[in-house]
Amino acid sequence: MINYDYVVVGAGIGGVNVCAGIREHDPKGSILMVSADPDLPYHRPWLSKRFLAEKDFDPLKLQIHPETWYEDHKIDLRVATMVTAFNIERRVIVLGTGQGVEFRKACLATGSRAHRPDAAGANLGNLFYLRSLREAMALRESLGPKTSVVVVGGGLIALEAAAALASRKTKVRLVMQEAAPWSRWVDAATSEWLASLFAAHGVELLMRESLNGFEGKTVIRNVQTKSGMRVAADIVIAALGADPNLQLVPGTPLGLHGVTHVSELLETDEKGIYAVGDIAAYPDKHYGGVRRWTHADCAAAQGLVAGANMTGKKRIRFSYFPKFVSELFQHRIVVIGDPDRPVTRIEREGDLESGVFSLIRKQGDTIQAAILFNPSEQSEAEWLEKLVAAHPAK
Repeated sequence: MINYDYVVVGAGIGGVNVCAGIREHDPKGSILMVSADPDLPYHRPWLSKRFLAEKDFDPLKLQIHPETWYEDHKIDLRVATMVTAFNIERRVIVLGTGQGVEFRKACLATGSRAHRPDAAGANLGNLFYLRSLREAMALRESLGPKTSVVVVGGGLIALEAAAALASRKTKVRLVMQEAAPWSRWVDAATSEWLASLFAAHGVELLMRESLNGFEGKTVIRNVQTKSGMRVAADIVIAALGADPNLQLVPGTPLGLHGVTHVSELLETDEKGIYAVGDIAAYPDKHYGGVRRWTHADCAAAQGLVAGANMTGKKRIRFSYFPKFVSELFQHRIVVIGDPDRPVTRIEREGDLESGVFSLIRKQGDTIQAAILFNPSEQSEAEWLEKLVAAHPAK
């Protein structure tokens, strides 16, 4: 049995920033960060964007920090290492090697895993879920000049992956159950504009089609939809959402209802155990209620706060206003606020044809979210200020 002051389980941007937050206020406490991933911590959101779009994109550019950063900050980083048990009462984790680790305080930053559909053929070869760097590298290496790719899904990652592959002249079909791209967030005219954008880059959109299963013997050959359509493919990317990684805490208060509930300090009901990132459901000071955001920007902010609070030398209440960025072809799209809140109308400012415009989602006179297409830095800052003013922290 070995002992550490702090244990961080998971090494995405949330886990890395937990370590940074600890070190800012406690330069001497011992830190162990454990990651099942074999690579140094990296920026996962880039996998469906530039990494796929540019065949020569260097994976080293994805690293959050170089290896020397962890050495300089005296962080014992264990990659390619599973945590097989997390004992809340004894304050012990067990590593895949069988080694036990006692800790004083811990943070769960385990993130999410790609949702695997309960469908035939879900484990066939050449079916990718695009959740890890190794998988993204294997996908990129499998692409040839005549490779046919089918992307299944209608969310951010599905559209980003389809756009990234099409930008390198790969034949892409996008199968989605939605009636139009981003139809739950944007107005009909913008959905039509997005559909035209994909079509102009050679992407075939198969809309209102739900997944039924995957066909093939050892490798995938077709995607079958519930309407009976069979879509031929050499490679399939299934981008069907993600599930919180809570396998370490099943049946405990840390995994109730499929999330880990935390206080405004990002501490769970188990004193000394914190959680950040995709698994963490925290009190939302801006929109009210309890919120779980699955975007890297939120995880990064939570990590710094949780790390500081773990040292006991700070007491920072977490407050966050949502913002995330997507990239489709040459377009940068910024979403500020909560685009899933119900609205009575969507107003557009700017010109669709120019590609520079904003969609304002309103409930009555209250702005719930703004979706900005190719905004200037000034416009982005102004809209963030407007949204925060409409939903001040309470």
